[in-house]
Amino acid sequence: MSKIEQLVADLSTLTVLEAAELSKALEEAWGVSAAAPVAVAAAGGAAAAPAEAAEEQTEFTVVITDGGDKKINVIKEIRGIRSDLGLKEAKDLVEGAPQTVKENISKQEAAEIKAKLEAAGAKVEVK
Repeated sequence: MSKIEQLVADLSTLTVLEAAELSKALEEAWGVSAAAPVAVAAAGGAAAAPAEAAEEQTEFTVVITDGGDKKINVIKEIRGIRSDLGLKEAKDLVEGAPQTVKENISKQEAAEIKAKLEAAGAKVEVK
């Protein structure tokens, strides 16, 4: 076994506390600081989740703000996007703008829905 393989094997047997002690010892010996990465790793998902949420949003909501002049085309697109809505519900959604079209969807899906509705003549926001 090479030195590196042996080192990896030895390090993988360390407990979290031992790894933290090793980190501190290396910081002191080499005069470097790994404070931010160690803090994130030590705190776990609780500290990392808000930071990630602030950096990049993963769930989006599409809101129709105005049905536009061609409401029939917009209603048709709404029915294509939301198959759970009947004609009356889709019409009410378009005429009652601002209304939420779809919630908790990916960025790509939100962009596709926005493009379809805008092509049909509606004004749309992605939040």
